[in-house]
Amino acid sequence: MAKRPAGGFTLLEILVAMAILGMVVTTVLASFNMVFSSTERLDSGATVFEMGKGAMERMVADLENVYILDRPFFKPPKRDDPPDLYRIQGSLDTSSGTNFAQLRLSSRLHLPLEPGARETGIAQIVYYVQTRRDGVAVLRRADHLFPYPRFEESGTDPVLCENVKSLAFVFVAQDGTEQETWDSDSDRFGYATPTMILVRLEVGAGEDATLFRTAVRLPLVRSKQG
Repeated sequence: MAKRPAGGFTLLEILVAMAILGMVVTTVLASFNMVFSSTERLDSGATVFEMGKGAMERMVADLENVYILDRPFFKPPKRDDPPDLYRIQGSLDTSSGTNFAQLRLSSRLHLPLEPGARETGIAQIVYYVQTRRDGVAVLRRADHLFPYPRFEESGTDPVLCENVKSLAFVFVAQDGTEQETWDSDSDRFGYATPTMILVRLEVGAGEDATLFRTAVRLPLVRSKQG
């Protein structure tokens, strides 16, 4: 019977050791991949959350600094009169197949973006959701000082938040009734402004989603005319 060389290993022992080592390495690498994948998801989720939070804070600030005309300066428009410069309008955009809300108001919180631009004044603010070519829905904020241009969606308006799943506004009248849309320049609403606006913003990447909700009572309210 052949004796085993001192201090040596048989071919079978080496193969078994290599197999065990392979399983250990595979398990370790899989664990690392899970950790890195979880970290990436957490970082992405944190970024989306911070953008959503920042967007809500900006909308609240604009609403708390809303500007409207009241009597005697405001008079219900006649047929050929130009629209009220400081009107509040809320609508639903169904062009993309998703009911994203749009909000137009006037605010004292103008944010100049171009060098040399005027820094103060009452700005026309429009919040709207735009779907980019990559399919990602982004919340933009248009901001213009007088003379107010006709609103058009633009790829240059600042993006407040990406991965928008839904955006909705609820307008509360003085009698407590709620509306999904509003137009303070319309006889249907008595040329009044809402007393409160509820904001609902849902953001998220993939199946993950975060819902932000708040209610802002407007500091200025125009009562129903007539």
